[in-house]
Amino acid sequence: MNILAIGAHPDDIEFGCGGTLARYTGAGHRVTMLVITGGEQGGVPTVRQKEAQGAADILGAAELILGGYEDTRVPLTREFISFLEDVLRKVQPQMIFVHHGHETHQDHRTVHTAVLSAARYVPNLLFYEGPTTMEFQPTIFVDIRAALDKKMRALEAHASQVQKTNIPNTNVLEMARATAVFRGTQGRVPAAEAFRSARLFLEP
Repeated sequence: MNILAIGAHPDDIEFGCGGTLARYTGAGHRVTMLVITGGEQGGVPTVRQKEAQGAADILGAAELILGGYEDTRVPLTREFISFLEDVLRKVQPQMIFVHHGHETHQDHRTVHTAVLSAARYVPNLLFYEGPTTMEFQPTIFVDIRAALDKKMRALEAHASQVQKTNIPNTNVLEMARATAVFRGTQGRVPAAEAFRSARLFLEP
C-alpha cells in the first residue's frame, strides 16, 4: 500500500502519526512524507529540512517531499490544491494522514481544508492530532507500543524544536509520550495514536 502523510511543518507528522507510520513501514508498506513549509518561523529552514530527513529515515519513509511554502502563510488557493493534486498523482496513495481541522494554527487548518479537496477520491483519509489541536474526539486507535521508541527517536531528530513548547519545564518528547499514554488508556493498550476519519474502508 502507498501511504502519504502530510504536515504543515517539520515534526508535525512525527508527533501526529509517527508511530503508525513506523508500523506501516515495518510491515512493508511504502510511506511518503510531505512537509508543506520549511518551518522558518521556528528555526533555520536548512537545519529543519535536515532534521526532517533524519526523522523520515528513522521512520523508514521511502521519500520526503518538501513543499517550499512559507511558514504561517500557506494559502488556501486553487494553486495550492493543484500542488497537492500533483503530489497525489505522483504518490498514488491509498491512505492519507493529515492534520485535524479544529486547530489553533492557521497552516494546519489550511492544509487540512486543501487536502479535503485534493484527496476527494482517495479511499482512506485520516486526521491526526497535535499539540495545537482542539475538540479532538478520536474514533480510530493504533497500538504503537512496539513503535513508540521509533516515534520518540524521530521527534528527537528535530533537535532544534524539542524544547519549543511554550509550556514551562515541558518538552515535545514529554508531550508526545503523555499523549501516547493517554490515547493508549482510551484504547486499552500501553501506548496509542488516535485518529478521526473522513473515510476508512475496512477490507474483509
